[in-house]
Amino acid sequence: MSAADTTTPAKVPPPRQAPPPPVAKNPRRGRTSGDAAAPWLLLAPCLLILALVMAYPLFRLVTLSFQTFGQSQLWGFQPAEWVGFDNFSKVLGDSEFWTVVLRTVIFAAGCVILTMVLGMLVALLLQKVSGWVKTMINIVLIASWGMPVIVATTVFKWLFDSDYGVLNALMSKLPGVDMVGHNWFASGPQGLAVIMLLVVWGAVPFVVITLSAGLTQVPKELEEAARLDGAGALGVFRYVTLPILKPIVVMLTTLSVIWDMGVFPQVFVMRGGHPEPEFQILNTYSYDRAFVVNDYAQGSAIALLTVLLLLGVVAVYMRQMLKIGEVE
Repeated sequence: MSAADTTTPAKVPPPRQAPPPPVAKNPRRGRTSGDAAAPWLLLAPCLLILALVMAYPLFRLVTLSFQTFGQSQLWGFQPAEWVGFDNFSKVLGDSEFWTVVLRTVIFAAGCVILTMVLGMLVALLLQKVSGWVKTMINIVLIASWGMPVIVATTVFKWLFDSDYGVLNALMSKLPGVDMVGHNWFASGPQGLAVIMLLVVWGAVPFVVITLSAGLTQVPKELEEAARLDGAGALGVFRYVTLPILKPIVVMLTTLSVIWDMGVFPQVFVMRGGHPEPEFQILNTYSYDRAFVVNDYAQGSAIALLTVLLLLGVVAVYMRQMLKIGEVE
């Protein structure tokens, strides 16, 4: 008998089989009703506050715009009568209303353009300065942004005062310039330009801070690659920086349009609570109709038309954001 016959053959282990692939679970089946209700529970406090603060005023605004409501109805001497769309017909058929709409659009467009251009320039310049200079500028921006509107308006009234205004005194020191006693509010366009500067001064800090945060997300490698390809500063901004900042720019532009279309205290306080016809914009015009002329129904109709106009701006914003989301 040979050694090969006496040797016990080694047992070969069976081949290991790969485990079966996991069965894909439907995420919709795994989601419980509690998971679906969680976002609504988190939003409930905010929605409740919005309903308490805005629901009744908005409902009252809509109902008043379809009624006849003046001082007699306010004091209860006569009941309010439903007149359908008569208030809207009177407002839309009034040439003064369309003049106010055009003035408001021009005023808001000027404020938005100046705010976005100045905000972008300051934000870009902040990227080129040292850390302590940037910190000091941010402190100044936040201080000016946090200043109450009434205080800022009072300061601007003093700056542009015809008798004691600092601006007139400084400009009069220039050779050949005599601005002593100059009234900046003698004409509507000139006075609205002053109010426009006030609105822009209060809006630029928010734009600068937001754009500065967005600029930190622009990859430096892309900027360096664009410079190596021969692009100048304007080319880098146009083809690299601006496309990355587009969602932020669209958001800031839309918010600026909504805020600047809703300007009220700057015009109201600057004109001493009685804006002249050439200073009327939509919000002051609605207030004037309601509380000066005592036609609360027409004032409500003008306010509701303003809301619908702003909803159109919001619709454009949502469409742009959806387009940006599809591209990304």
